[in-house]
Amino acid sequence: MARGKLRIHLGAAPGVGKTYAMLSEAHRRVGRGTDCVVGFVEHHGRPRTEVMLHGLEQVPRRELEYRGGVFPEMDLDAVLARRPQVALVDELAHTNVPGSRNAKRWQDVEELLAAGIDVVSTVNIQHLESLGDVVESITGVRQQETVPDEVVRRADQVELVDMTPEALRRRMAHGNIYQPDKVDAALSNYFRPGNLTALRELALLWVADRVDAHLTQYRSEHRVSAIWGSRERIVVGLTGGPEGRTLIRRGARLAEKGAGGEVLAVYIARSDGLTSASPKELALQRTLVEDLGGTFHHVVGDDIPAALLAFARGANATQIVLGSSRRKTWQYVFGPGVGATVARESGPDLDVHIVTHDEVAKGRGLPVARGARLGRSRRVWGWIAGVAGPPLLAVLLNTVDLGLANDMLLFLALTVAAALLGGLLPALASAAVGSLLLNYFYTPPLHRWTIADPKNIVAIVIFVAVGVAVASVVDLAARRTHQAARLRAESEILAFLAGNVLRGETGLEDLLERVRETFGMESAALLERAGDVEPWTCAGRVGPGRPVERPDQADVDIPVGDHMALALTGRVLPAEDRRVLAAFAAQAAVVLDRRRLQEEADRARTLAEGNRIRTALLAAVSHDLRTPLAGIKAAVTSLRSEDVEWSEEDRAELLEGIEEGADRLDHLVGNLLDMSRLQTGTVTPLIREIDLDEVVPMALGGVPEGSAGLDVPETLPMVAVDPGLLERAVANLVENAVKYSPPGAPVLVTASALADRVEVRVVDRGPGVPDEAKERIFEPFQRHGDAPRGAGVGLGLAVARGFAEAMGGTLNAEDTPGGGLTMVLTLRAAGARPELQPAAEPERQTS
Repeated sequence: MARGKLRIHLGAAPGVGKTYAMLSEAHRRVGRGTDCVVGFVEHHGRPRTEVMLHGLEQVPRRELEYRGGVFPEMDLDAVLARRPQVALVDELAHTNVPGSRNAKRWQDVEELLAAGIDVVSTVNIQHLESLGDVVESITGVRQQETVPDEVVRRADQVELVDMTPEALRRRMAHGNIYQPDKVDAALSNYFRPGNLTALRELALLWVADRVDAHLTQYRSEHRVSAIWGSRERIVVGLTGGPEGRTLIRRGARLAEKGAGGEVLAVYIARSDGLTSASPKELALQRTLVEDLGGTFHHVVGDDIPAALLAFARGANATQIVLGSSRRKTWQYVFGPGVGATVARESGPDLDVHIVTHDEVAKGRGLPVARGARLGRSRRVWGWIAGVAGPPLLAVLLNTVDLGLANDMLLFLALTVAAALLGGLLPALASAAVGSLLLNYFYTPPLHRWTIADPKNIVAIVIFVAVGVAVASVVDLAARRTHQAARLRAESEILAFLAGNVLRGETGLEDLLERVRETFGMESAALLERAGDVEPWTCAGRVGPGRPVERPDQADVDIPVGDHMALALTGRVLPAEDRRVLAAFAAQAAVVLDRRRLQEEADRARTLAEGNRIRTALLAAVSHDLRTPLAGIKAAVTSLRSEDVEWSEEDRAELLEGIEEGADRLDHLVGNLLDMSRLQTGTVTPLIREIDLDEVVPMALGGVPEGSAGLDVPETLPMVAVDPGLLERAVANLVENAVKYSPPGAPVLVTASALADRVEVRVVDRGPGVPDEAKERIFEPFQRHGDAPRGAGVGLGLAVARGFAEAMGGTLNAEDTPGGGLTMVLTLRAAGARPELQPAAEPERQTS
């Protein structure tokens, strides 16, 4: 059975019309005679979208019960049984209600596709899994429902549904997206112009990358080698020389002139992996490219022009930027150079720019990092073989007659052995001594330093040349091997440092210990001083070695700025190690600065929080507490007045006002005291096992009769809680819910068991709270929306969450299906492991 095809309408933001576009596509297909049904489409009460459902066959939805509510979901079995050609399935990232066959709707779609049914679906850019962190940093909202990127990338068609931020905000203001009571909050939070612009850019870039991938795949499948200038791609050829920075900046300026321009810097290295380019310079150029928004590429190739052109054509580049040759005039006798060759062979589809720079005609030699060649023992044996070996061989050959050719081969073998052991100089010594001995003992006239036969002269010259060549090759290979091993070790160390910089994981002492272990030192310390004449102080130290009070007391010291230094004791390091050590020193300074900044930020945060609490407390005392006091005082003054004759009804009303004011004062003061106890950490719960129906009904005693309903099954397991804290927490939740519930819509308090937890849910039908504010409402002295000042000091929910966490539970806010807010208080069932319960405090606070 052929797999169905998936078409996705990708929305740049909520409300841009992706569902409307999907339904319009369905009407077009039905008009062409396609069997198309609606598997699941949510119109969200939008009239224009709802109208588009008319005339389309809809598969009846399946209703599932969950936590006391009934929720509609797509009936997957019914759609499979109906077996249409095309099924419309809205909201691909939707999480199915527990009890469904699949956890996610995209998994339902996968089953439809596997059954050969084409699917048209919708998803917003913020629901892509890989963009979760980016979207949260932009909007401040973490998307709970996501779909794997691969699911969307595998779609046969992805159509972007886009709208300008201004037009989308106008649609919102006209009530075409959300209900009128939610428009203002949405416009001032999630639907801000900056948020919408950033989401739109994300969507455009994601679709552009997908189009670019399809174009690359098409060119590869059809073997298209010609360059298609769909957008400007500038390849900058680097040699590792200092002119590279000039070329990168010129390439970036060229890219800025075209829409969607892209810079690709490429360095071509020899296939043996060895390079004479400065690693430091290449690292600087890589950083510059990335800072300018480009990418850096390292390519291997012995034919530099061919490798550069192959890379440019493979990347579908339109321009190549090269620097003018650094070769001197006489060096052109060896060839036209890379720039001229690339320009000649680029063809009509690639423009080549030759950029002048300060290094033109100054020679193409680059600084070479030279390392040690061979070990000391090998050099000693090489000198023994090169100096003592030829005389010993001559003594042996004088006992037998092998002929001049064989004698020369044996001396040559000895020279090669000296080269393999000791390198260039021992081999040269062996060649010189061996040639003299050959001349004296084995070439006519014998025992004389002259040579009669010219052929023997040629043979001895060739002998010396071969010895020198072999020695040079061995010496070069040894030096390159050492250099490569050292660079690899340095790169591993620098990669470690770079990773720590990005992750911020290593502390100062850990980093100093790494320095001590890497360089085999006894101790490592970071010293600093406030000024040029101030004494040095130790910011951090590791190792058993002697304490270092000043940099000049250390065996090795690396300055970091003007008033900081890394000091090491144990041995003197060679100069070649100081480059990596300088990187360690700079990282140590960064770690120290980061630690101090974090400490300052923590102190500032603590002070700011304390100031905020004190300011809010003063505001609460000055206003919210004075209001009931003023009412009580006015009522008492009226009752004591002898000028007015109060009726019994009036006296009862004044007394009732005094009682209400006193209750309100008691409630406000209680919340203030509870919040202070939570802030100081003096709440210690007395945990015991108890039934919910013994505590929760008592929490409803403070609300008007008929304003709250209770549904706590008797079959629920017991919970491990502090009864007093639980009663206060539930009472605050119910009071808050009653405050925001509309008349005639009582608050519902329900409870249910879930694994080893018990959930108490306080459900209201009020205006609800947007997702971005669901955590803020639990902060002290926070009132959501337009709550009047008389509604309280904003401590009820903060106290409730504090009490819940003190008992090892959690308190979170969820949307009520159909509108409103649900507070979910999760408690630990009796007998379950106390994973969330905090350790007991020494201070005792009874419930």
